[in-house]
Amino acid sequence: MLSLLNIAPTLGLVVKLEELWPVLETTVVFVAIGLIVFSLAFLIVVLVAPFSVKKEIEEDQNTSLAIIIGAVIIGIAMIISAAIQGN
Repeated sequence: MLSLLNIAPTLGLVVKLEELWPVLETTVVFVAIGLIVFSLAFLIVVLVAPFSVKKEIEEDQNTSLAIIIGAVIIGIAMIISAAIQGN
């Protein structure tokens, strides 16, 4: 019976630690930049709205507004993802 430890080197699943650090550093930097840009964009959406987004969603149970805000969040996330990937 073959074990995963015997197959892993042949499949290229073994990663050296010195090769992993630059990737981890880059990932952490892009995550931080993405979260900052995402937070700023979401803050702008909330500030531009002529009503309290929090009150409408939480107290008034405005489902349509929650769906629109969710769509805005997904759109911003897609834009940030494309910017990071360079597409």
